Amino acid sequence: MSYAIFRGVALAVCAAPLMVACGGGNAGNPGPINSAQCSGASCGVQGPPTSGAGSGSGSGSSTTAGALCPATGDIVKSTYLGGAGSGEVVSLNIDAQAMTYTLKWLESPIPLHTGTVTPSRAGVQITGAVAHPPTGALPTAEQIRCAFILTPGSGTASVDGSTYSTAASFNQANPPMILVGLGVAGGGIPGATVQFNGLNIDVLGVPLYSNVGQVPNRHFDFYPFLGFASTTTDISKLPGTYNGLLYHLAPSASYQTIATNSIETFDANGGCTSSSAAPTGGSASSTGCLTTGAAWTLNGNGYFDSQQAPQLLPQFKKPIVGASGKSGTAHMVLGQINGATVPLIVRTGFINLGTAPLYTDAQIDDESGISLLAKATPIASGGFDGGYVGADSNFKYTATLVQGTTASFLNPSTSQTEDGFTLNYGLSSPGLIGVTVSSSKTGYAIASGGLYAIEIQGNSNDSVNSGITPTSAIPNATPNMPYFGVGAQISK
Repeated sequence: MSYAIFRGVALAVCAAPLMVACGGGNAGNPGPINSAQCSGASCGVQGPPTSGAGSGSGSGSSTTAGALCPATGDIVKSTYLGGAGSGEVVSLNIDAQAMTYTLKWLESPIPLHTGTVTPSRAGVQITGAVAHPPTGALPTAEQIRCAFILTPGSGTASVDGSTYSTAASFNQANPPMILVGLGVAGGGIPGATVQFNGLNIDVLGVPLYSNVGQVPNRHFDFYPFLGFASTTTDISKLPGTYNGLLYHLAPSASYQTIATNSIETFDANGGCTSSSAAPTGGSASSTGCLTTGAAWTLNGNGYFDSQQAPQLLPQFKKPIVGASGKSGTAHMVLGQINGATVPLIVRTGFINLGTAPLYTDAQIDDESGISLLAKATPIASGGFDGGYVGADSNFKYTATLVQGTTASFLNPSTSQTEDGFTLNYGLSSPGLIGVTVSSSKTGYAIASGGLYAIEIQGNSNDSVNSGITPTSAIPNATPNMPYFGVGAQISK
């Protein structure tokens, strides 16, 4: 198994003097970085390190200074509720002593089986083993202790009683991996291979349309994920004005993607208003919001639902009866972290193929995606300095270093700067930060509670962070832009 990606992230985010916490030292005397003891496929997976900051002893019930995540014995006490770029709401628990995980898809547009579009893996719970990166793959035992590879898991799909396994989507060179932090977990959850030939419509045996709603075959190594150890269903914590960054994808439109921003205000009942304009071909809600459709209602799983979620992309139109309408649902998780309420909103597409032979009752709205919101409060230059680790729309794990008006994406394989960019803190919406990678690539960043999100626009020939991982792209057909990433701060 190749673990260059893990080594690169660690080297990037532990560069002194910025990343003091990684080594548990200080700016003048950072923790030691030991040379790798193995590389690539020669490395075997290991159990939890027996030493290192925060690893504890016995039950591991305390977290020491310099710890990047809870004590080993305490990690199992948190179930992370959050969302993925696939449009899925997920709960995840990791037992760092038994080295197992339990993952449940609470909402999902991802089909259970390749070649179909329904049913989805919503309601499926899988269990499997976790593995740390091997000794020497990361600079310190503490980083290794807080990183967990989700090896293939399996479970029973309640909808049809079939066995669902993630073995087929597991890529050893780019596996789903979760980086556990203090109050947050992020990285990648198991991916899938998505494909559908479409519907053939005929009348009295006479073909009218072929391959309606066809979805090209595409494999996803993993889907970017962000989850919270603490969430709330107290809607009174939501009111205020937020900057939002959104990223959506539509498989039936040959996986067309869009990233955009929105400024939205929520009232005491969760009602949303905005003057944001819908992207060309898309549609905002009646109040102008891009994240929220109908009124939010509490879901029994600990988050909120909004029906008829806005569509950002041009939509698939059914033959015979035209447009399909909005059948997708928005789901809002109210994360609680470092004293901040951070709304994470997932749009889950929905498909009902309807009744043969004309399928006039079909509902086809497969646009899905994720958005992160941050309170519209001023952030001065240096206000979110630090190192962040996370995952992005390239289907890669990445590190981002921010210092004042400059920042860098780092190549996880080499620890070298992949792209440098500048930050503009003087925009009209407080807390919305302008990003410029080059004259042709611009976008925005937001930050709240130690989390950040970034979106960058560009033409189809542009790329950020070296572009989409080839194993998660359709060759010569998947554009690298727009770019979207989320991450959690591990040190200032």
